[in-house]
Amino acid sequence: MTSTRIADSAPAQPWSSRTLRVNNERVLLERLRASGATSRAELARVTGISKPTVSAALGNLERAGLVRETGEMATASGRGRSAVLYEVNPTAGYVVGIDIGRSRIRVALADLDGTLRGRREVPTAIEEARPADASTADSIVATASGLAREVVAEAGLEWDRVVHTVVGTPGVFNPDTDEVRYAGSLPGWGRAGVVERLRSELGTSLAVHNDANLAALGEYAFGAGRGCPLLVFLMVGTGVGAGIVVNGEVFGGAHGAAGEVGYLPFPPGQNLDGPTGRAARKDSDPAEAEAPHNAFLQRGMLDAAAGGSAVVHLAATAGSREAGSPKAVFDAARAGDTAALTAVRAEAARLAHAVASIAAMLDPALVILGGGIGDNADLLLDPLYDALETLTPLRPPVVAAALGGDAVLLGAIATALTTAREYVFEGRRL
Repeated sequence: MTSTRIADSAPAQPWSSRTLRVNNERVLLERLRASGATSRAELARVTGISKPTVSAALGNLERAGLVRETGEMATASGRGRSAVLYEVNPTAGYVVGIDIGRSRIRVALADLDGTLRGRREVPTAIEEARPADASTADSIVATASGLAREVVAEAGLEWDRVVHTVVGTPGVFNPDTDEVRYAGSLPGWGRAGVVERLRSELGTSLAVHNDANLAALGEYAFGAGRGCPLLVFLMVGTGVGAGIVVNGEVFGGAHGAAGEVGYLPFPPGQNLDGPTGRAARKDSDPAEAEAPHNAFLQRGMLDAAAGGSAVVHLAATAGSREAGSPKAVFDAARAGDTAALTAVRAEAARLAHAVASIAAMLDPALVILGGGIGDNADLLLDPLYDALETLTPLRPPVVAAALGGDAVLLGAIATALTTAREYVFEGRRL
């Protein structure tokens, strides 16, 4: 029996002085980012790198604009030479996050420390009666890119200071075709050329991610899921989706569609003329009139059963006079409207099916409920737990999102920062 060593098929690359120098600079930069302003002596102590090497590395990083002097630290005795403090230069580059949703487009600008330097939001302004043609998607692209450039200009910056842009949208981005699939809530968004037009407007350093995945990362980095080893963000708004984060990394599955819980089959026995039937399956896809079944599949069973239109339908069926919008239903429920409360309990029961499925497949440490409808956790969580007890013995903790409507946007910023910091480091002049 013979064995093959890894080294036989992948010879180790010899270390060079340049490789060692770059590695030292990376270690020091990350240490400064983690600890804040630090002296050369302290950096040498905590990293084990010699003081002369630390000084040389900091000199290189300072000339590249990646670190800067931030003051001096007096000696303990009050005598002798003060120690110079260094910090990461947050203005070495900037990132932009964009959240493109059915109802609103949000944009934020941040420096490399993650400090927000500006943000704006506007209505998406989708015309309900308009067919899903290319001009609809073009309008969204124009609005999003124009808003991003306005935010950067308002911060007193030129667009070329933006190192990386991350866009969050419904659906699944396919890098092979450069298209977004399954984004039924955004008319025309899945057509060819949409992402290409975004890059044309905002630059080639642009990435597109599923909005629920970004929301999950946002809650992991800044919100209710900090440090959680396996969390699921259940995003309930126009539709239903989920983002899965394992040890700080998004789990996207084999084709990027992991977490598309809107496609879960909803339990049988529902009224087909109700929120899971044709009336709730209306979409902006031009094929809807000729192929309602295909449109149904585009949206998904649980998506249609528990999304925004379902909440309105449930309230109307229960006899509520406040069924004009999901917000109106939840407002009425808070005011004690019996019919609205009935609708909210029914919605929570439907979401419990999603949580039960997630629990069985992933065994998450935490489920975070968010999105335009999910942000009503004060009304949804108790009946959701009640329904969950009747469905499964696997009941993970379900908590309210901490970031509200900013979860996707802040997730986009967090994702952009990871890429931008590497770009800035690799792009420096050595």
